[in-house]
Amino acid sequence: MFYRNKKVLVTGGSGFIGSHLVRALLDKDAFIRIPIHSRPSTIKDSKIETVLADLTNPGDCLSVMDKIDYVFHAAGAVGAVGVGDYQLMEGITTNLTLTANTLQAAWAKGVKKIVIFGSSTGYPAYSHPVKEEEMWFDEPHPSYLGYGWMRRYFEKLGEYVSRKSQCEVVIIRPSAVYGPGDNFMENTSHVIPALIKRAVKGENPYIVWGTGNEVRDFIHVSDFSRGCLLAMEKCTHFNPINIGAGKGNTVREVVALILDAVGHKEVSVFFDSTKPLTIPFRIIDTEKAKRLLGFEMQISLKKGIRDVVQWYLKTLT
Repeated sequence: MFYRNKKVLVTGGSGFIGSHLVRALLDKDAFIRIPIHSRPSTIKDSKIETVLADLTNPGDCLSVMDKIDYVFHAAGAVGAVGVGDYQLMEGITTNLTLTANTLQAAWAKGVKKIVIFGSSTGYPAYSHPVKEEEMWFDEPHPSYLGYGWMRRYFEKLGEYVSRKSQCEVVIIRPSAVYGPGDNFMENTSHVIPALIKRAVKGENPYIVWGTGNEVRDFIHVSDFSRGCLLAMEKCTHFNPINIGAGKGNTVREVVALILDAVGHKEVSVFFDSTKPLTIPFRIIDTEKAKRLLGFEMQISLKKGIRDVVQWYLKTLT
């Protein structure tokens, strides 16, 4: 009932996470507005309004916020291991502009609540599942000098707006989100879509960056979207919350699941530790999400990877 007939703006609503948020909101009977810049929305429904807008323009941000109750801010450039430093800097600049403009417009237009995304890349390099309060105990891992600090600054901007205005700001810190509609571009895709694409190609030898022992916390985008909607509904004031699996898998385990799902069996797998690496271990603690939201992951990594492989084979091959 929380979302029924409410007007919800989803920035980045034609992108990976944003499009899944849109589908989840349709299931909750919300009215949805999607700003369109360079990528059209493929979701058609009478409850969706699309508006041409460039959110790097403050005036466009103000226009799309008109008569909006809630905002999910999912627009922005995404970093990846293969992205060069200058390209990453361009993304940081764009993301800071988008987020500052969106928060300012939400404040000006009297939006009730806005969700913005921090990131697990902002956490220090701990070898245990990290809790929300540990974000500021130390600096991010050096490989996240640009991206992790950018996401930390998002949180400070959100805290400022939350404390100085009537607009409540919810900070969600995702783990590694994957699923149908993910980015499969050669130089910017994350680990699961990159490995799926190469397995479908039948690469042999199958070369994987890193040692294979790196641990990540993977969550399917459908689970993640459900967690986001719960956070918007149940989180109040400025109270950052982790949304993830709360458990980890090694890259070796991910490789085995992908090769099995694709049916790429007679293959030589080689782990190349000379290639760029980021943090060796990252799991986020999800006890707060369980306690406050009643949220737990439902889609196993095995099932989730099969879901992505089926989507990829049907849609992109």
